[in-house]
Amino acid sequence: MSTDATVTDDSVQTTIVDEGHLAPTFTELGVDPQIVAALEADGKTRTFAIQELTLPLALAGSDLIGQARTGMGKTFGFGVPLLHRLVNAEATKLRALDTTPRALIIVPTRELCVQVTEDLEVAAKGVQVTVDGATRPLSITSIYGGRPYEQQIAELQKGVDVVVGTPGRLLDLAQQGHLVLGKVGILVLDEADEMLDLGFLPDIERIMGALPTDRQTMLFSATMPGPIVTLARTFLNRPMHIRAEQANDSAVHERTTQHAYRAHALDKAELVARILQAEGRGATMIFTRTKRTAQKVADDLAERGFKVGAVHGDLGQVAREKSLGKFRDGSVDVLVATDVAARGIDIDDVTHVINYQCPDDDKTYVHRIGRTGRAGRTGIAVTLVDWDELHRWELIDKALGLGMPEPVETYSTSDHLREEMNIPADADGRVAGARQTSEERREARADRPEKRRTRARRRTRGGETVDGQAPSKNTAGEAPEKAPEKATVETADKTEAGDETPRRPRRRRRRSGGKPAGEATAD
Repeated sequence: MSTDATVTDDSVQTTIVDEGHLAPTFTELGVDPQIVAALEADGKTRTFAIQELTLPLALAGSDLIGQARTGMGKTFGFGVPLLHRLVNAEATKLRALDTTPRALIIVPTRELCVQVTEDLEVAAKGVQVTVDGATRPLSITSIYGGRPYEQQIAELQKGVDVVVGTPGRLLDLAQQGHLVLGKVGILVLDEADEMLDLGFLPDIERIMGALPTDRQTMLFSATMPGPIVTLARTFLNRPMHIRAEQANDSAVHERTTQHAYRAHALDKAELVARILQAEGRGATMIFTRTKRTAQKVADDLAERGFKVGAVHGDLGQVAREKSLGKFRDGSVDVLVATDVAARGIDIDDVTHVINYQCPDDDKTYVHRIGRTGRAGRTGIAVTLVDWDELHRWELIDKALGLGMPEPVETYSTSDHLREEMNIPADADGRVAGARQTSEERREARADRPEKRRTRARRRTRGGETVDGQAPSKNTAGEAPEKAPEKATVETADKTEAGDETPRRPRRRRRRSGGKPAGEATAD
């Protein structure tokens, strides 16, 4: 493994470039044997670049800023030293463990909260800590919105060592007195730039204001915009700035092959269905700009026979977690998601990313295609650009220097699509012989967002119904008789004064003689 990195602080800047470098193991960096054993059981022995550079500083308790592209292993870059210091609290000069949190990790989204928690649980599996002379497992919990308060409050009252959470719910529980922040010794801000984009900066500042000043703070971010730099200067103590890449590296992994096609909106579904039948395709993520489009694409692909799940804002938290769980365990191999819902989805074996709708900007593009080509793997990214999205794509291409300012016009039957995507010659827009079972259809319907029912007003010949309800029935259960054609002003006024549902008076019918119906005519 090669390591290209820059480590800087206020006075030192050192560049490390060694193509023949062999990354050290966690044991060689001094990580606690219990944590090393848990990582080895999961197949992790040697460190990635960001981990190799952060671990020595983080294990010593120094503040730091870690900057690296998505998929570079940042979670274990802060998670492993965090767990090590908790296990060896006395030696690392942390407050003795009790039932209140000693480490707090703040993340921008629910999905990332779940992901980070799962990664920490992998590294902490079988790890024991000593509290008041007794040995017990290290306790980790996640706190985020969309879940009932009661369960999260119960976990905090039971006692926890590490809390992973989103800013809003963390601040809410802290203000209610359920989350004790006064003894936190380690704070981690993960994906700080995304928290800034989502408007969480005020909440984060309030949380950090409630923490002890004698703590270790680690901030991780893919980019370093001005507000994040200000935050670091305000709340971090002489942090070391670590960049696990060269300054002139591209924002996108070189291992990701990128394609851009100019596609017609009416042909996109067919085009995507054929790409999904490419040889060697594994787990695939499809991105859309809107929730409605995400569900529509997911439903269409399901009808075509693909195993597909959806993650977007109209789905409840349980349904979103269910779709993510199926995607992680391979029950479905296609996940359709919106940008906000997909923040923090960290799955290493995604082979393809398809931008069904062109991203809004270059940052969103980098975030989307960063879901593939992770952890040293290769990946393929496909962007479908409609005619009205060409200008947006030109700006993305120019900002990232992709060299594809004018995507080639492409249809589902285009030969170059079949060749570049390695699509079999006999593939069409439907999986051969694949149909959903009745159970799969029921599950898909259960996971879909409920449609809001609108109550429309409509009139009937026998009267008017209000809010779409049928006319009232008499005591015998029969519909009322047809309203009389004759309606006097007296009865109309009475109706308006007394009934809950006022009616307009009927217009009087006139006969050929010009007299209103029901009145006597002169002989």
